Amino acid sequence: MHPHILLINPWIHDFAAYDFWAKPLGLLQLAAILREHGSHISYIDCLDRFDPRSNVTLKSEMQGRGAYHKSKLPNPIGLEDVPRQYSRYGIPVSWFRGDLSKISRPDLILVTSLMTYWYPGVQETIQYLKEAFPNVKVVLGGIYANLCQKHALGHSGADVVISASETGAVLNSLVEMLGWNPQPGFGYQSLDAYPYPAYDLQSQIPYVPLLTSTGCPYECAYCASHKLQPHFQRRSPESVVAEIEHWHQVHGVVDFAFYDDALLVNAKKHMVPILEQVIAMNKPIRFHTPNALHVREINPEVARLMGRAGFETIRLGVETAAFENRSHLDQKVNQEDFTRAVQALKQAGFHQQQIGAYILVGLPGQSISEVTETIQVVKSAGALPIMAHYSPIPHTMLWPDAVASSRYDLESDPIFTNNAISPCQKEPFSWQTLTHLKQMIKILT
Repeated sequence: MHPHILLINPWIHDFAAYDFWAKPLGLLQLAAILREHGSHISYIDCLDRFDPRSNVTLKSEMQGRGAYHKSKLPNPIGLEDVPRQYSRYGIPVSWFRGDLSKISRPDLILVTSLMTYWYPGVQETIQYLKEAFPNVKVVLGGIYANLCQKHALGHSGADVVISASETGAVLNSLVEMLGWNPQPGFGYQSLDAYPYPAYDLQSQIPYVPLLTSTGCPYECAYCASHKLQPHFQRRSPESVVAEIEHWHQVHGVVDFAFYDDALLVNAKKHMVPILEQVIAMNKPIRFHTPNALHVREINPEVARLMGRAGFETIRLGVETAAFENRSHLDQKVNQEDFTRAVQALKQAGFHQQQIGAYILVGLPGQSISEVTETIQVVKSAGALPIMAHYSPIPHTMLWPDAVASSRYDLESDPIFTNNAISPCQKEPFSWQTLTHLKQMIKILT
């Protein structure tokens, strides 16, 4: 007998949240795999912007992005003095409870998790799941479960917390819990063999996240990619292009967002063939790179092909303009690399508003002058400065420095790693200072 499995994308609790091409790719990939093995799947997305009850329509000019529905909440314990409104982002509680009441009792419930400091949304989601299905085992996976397993075991409300990220290991754990013995539908060794993520379970498909590889060959001090995906693997260019064509032809999808941590590494053998095949498709599609691209990999040929293929939103990883003193962060860019990459993109026809460069704000020991200098360097090169507020992540090389520099006890509760509160500074940049930086970016661009 094939099991009935309910998959849940939980609410976000935060001071701010916005859908910048954010979907639970891992959960929907697992849904597709379970479905391939014959299980019956139910799915509820607590962040669904296009729930039929919301009367929200897809607008082409937003390119798939948009604001979540939100409801006010009190600030979490320990953050009562933060002068910002804390909210639940996602569908109303009454809608969620109503949806649960219409679902037949599942054999197992799977809940994913993203940012570590979003765990209060996971807690609340699981609370309602337990009310609706009191005797059904709830399994929690995802980023929070992986990076903060001990905390998740003690605070999430889940019966089981899976910290494994490898698909085969996760599926084996679920099979064991269910006492289920499905026939393998494919081999896990090749990413090309995996079914496409089950985006068709959504009420609408405003955009499709694409993952052409897992892991990253770099090991940056602020990034947990090595912990979450220890092995760097890639799909074939042909399988990536086939997926793009599938979602466009079958579901009319126009916008695609690359989720790779190392999209352009060894571009000659990977990204260049993808771009050439996409150009040959000659379809009206757009591509976005919300995850930063590695600057050194952008040369005139790659930039030209990206322009012809339909790239619309480009984000570069700069982090800081202290290029001579950044070896403790990463080894992936210098000022010459950055200037050369931006020039290549502009020569390929991209304009400043399309070429965004992420600037990390709130690093341990960071000064306001360092941020100001980085903004000026990015602008001088002809790119758009984008402030990315630093959130300390357990198991990264920068974590000990973050713990030592924070005015909060970061190790006691992930809630204190919220990037909205600049947790890694004894005296955080004031709201007036951040406003000044934003105005500086606006004036310079």
